[in-house]
Amino acid sequence: MCGISAILSLSGNDISPMIGAMTEVIRHRGPDDEGFALVDSVGQVCHLYGPDTPDAVRHHNAVFTPTRSFSERIPAQYIVALGHRRLSILDLSPAGHQPMSTEDGRYLIVYNGEIYNYMELRKELTSLGHHFLSQTDTEVCLAAFRQWGADCLDRFNGMFAFLIYDVKEKCLFAARDRFGIKPLYYWFSPNGFLAFASEIKQFIKLDGWAARLNHQMAYDFLNWGLADHTADTLFRGVRQFPGGEFVHCKVEDIGGELPVKKWYRLRPEMVGLDFNRAAERFLELFQDSVRLRLRADVDVGTGLSGGLDSSSIVCTINHLLKQQGAECLQNTFSAASDYKKYDERPFLEEVVRHTRARSHIVVPTLENLQNTLDRLTWHQDEPFSSLSIYAEWNVFQLVSTTATKVTLDGHGADELLAGYHAFFGYYYGNLLMRLQFSRLIREIRAAQRLHGYTPKAVVKEIVKHFLPSFLAGIVRSLPGTIDVDPAWIRLDRSVEKRDPYNIRNGRRLGIRNFSISQLLHTSLPVQLHWADRDSMAFSIESRVPFLDYRLVEFVLGCPEEFKIQDALTKRILRKALKPFLPEKIYNRTDKMGFVTPEETWIRKHAPDSFRQALQEAVDNSLGVLAAGALSKGEAIIAGREPFRNSLWRMISFGRWMRLFSVEPN
Repeated sequence: MCGISAILSLSGNDISPMIGAMTEVIRHRGPDDEGFALVDSVGQVCHLYGPDTPDAVRHHNAVFTPTRSFSERIPAQYIVALGHRRLSILDLSPAGHQPMSTEDGRYLIVYNGEIYNYMELRKELTSLGHHFLSQTDTEVCLAAFRQWGADCLDRFNGMFAFLIYDVKEKCLFAARDRFGIKPLYYWFSPNGFLAFASEIKQFIKLDGWAARLNHQMAYDFLNWGLADHTADTLFRGVRQFPGGEFVHCKVEDIGGELPVKKWYRLRPEMVGLDFNRAAERFLELFQDSVRLRLRADVDVGTGLSGGLDSSSIVCTINHLLKQQGAECLQNTFSAASDYKKYDERPFLEEVVRHTRARSHIVVPTLENLQNTLDRLTWHQDEPFSSLSIYAEWNVFQLVSTTATKVTLDGHGADELLAGYHAFFGYYYGNLLMRLQFSRLIREIRAAQRLHGYTPKAVVKEIVKHFLPSFLAGIVRSLPGTIDVDPAWIRLDRSVEKRDPYNIRNGRRLGIRNFSISQLLHTSLPVQLHWADRDSMAFSIESRVPFLDYRLVEFVLGCPEEFKIQDALTKRILRKALKPFLPEKIYNRTDKMGFVTPEETWIRKHAPDSFRQALQEAVDNSLGVLAAGALSKGEAIIAGREPFRNSLWRMISFGRWMRLFSVEPN
């Protein structure tokens, strides 16, 4: 796990002086090593070291071994500059230093992530005549590209964002993993160059930078709570590669746009298995996903909330360790609460007893939030919509106090397995469309019995999800729901005031369609953004076994009743993991995850503090948050309106604008 930087001159001007500061900004992503590679107009490459480059790297015998300090580089007209910060996870030796190159020096790579099946690919590439100097997946990635070109991406099972430069052809190849687990941003400077980065804040160090607001993205975030749902960011001009996209082109052919294309399209695997056989197949895929993600040359732990997803990971690891004859002890990391309503200790302690894991628990506090908020916002790069992110921040901070460098976490399971109760409405609507009335009635009764749903709430969900998209948008705009054109937000007239959920969900019917929307656009991308920044802020690698593409494609191809039946969610997961889970977890039907007592903090413990934060946000927004934001926020704080995340979005947005000096015009 690492951080990458790259600058490509589009004008022929020297761009090398900027790469050092740009890479230093992300030291937290890779405190173990740093390196640089500069390429001049005739293809001469200069490998450089920095203050954090270990002495052992400088004395290593490889083509890409740095020979000079970055501060003492030879004056030249460099048209390509690559920078890298390394968090050593696989092959901790100097052989894993980056930027790495092929033996002939033609291909250079800066790489962030993990290719979990690198051992299998290495064996195949060796049989094809490739030679390896290290035990890294980075070198496998480079050899795979040389062997198969862009088709290498289809062979990778992992999370990654990387850039390869072909010195001979002056050609760029850059790609992001299927679901966008690892970040990759780019920005065209008005000063004639193109820059790539792992985090947006790296662009601040570059000539021509000015932080300006993307008004459409601000609308989507403030009103709908959406971010990372398109290639755009809240910074105008800064774009990201969506998951499963790549670029492969000559640098001279790059104009004002980067020709980014899709390399991966999510296609459900339609298999005709009955439920019991499907559960067996699920278990096979899940166990193999966890097995692959345990590959590391450092200590691996797990994030444990006490919910079904994280507990399944912990119990699966326990099972795999037993099979290997190892001590069945692993480190788990959890967030708890002093408020019983938000505390999951009874569940996570049950998992700890069941697996004999070493449990580490942190209790996020309001006092620490107030002291941490600026740092948290800075690491996130963009505003965030709720304080659940703060609980995860505390967990990774806890991990950093131990020897653990990698955690396995449960992101993606709810989106994949219909874990949110929002799936019920889509399920009901589809049953109604298919005229399966008796089954629909059975499901409604089960929801009333199991989750306390009232008949009115069930009917509302059915109507909302049964309607065509344009009518559903009208329903959303009725009193008591979200206003499509809120008076408390002032943005450019060019902003399209619409419901982005309708755009993403199409006809909005069926669990599979909603699941794909959540995986690719609405729910998962922003979660992965938060998890990447929270973990990397403390130099920790977070891995997500539920997002193994083989598992995702298989589950999406399963019938809806394999995921929800009799109002019980994640049915196939429960069936598959039943032999390994404590009964208390297997039967759990409520859901929290890493949550904070946000509503209690805001309404009972520190309402005046949050009122002040809201006022500061309005002032810092430079007119984007209108005066009506104060009255709306006050109604939420005082309890005159239902508690919603819109209050926190205002606070986070204003603080972000101040910290990053964002101009609204």
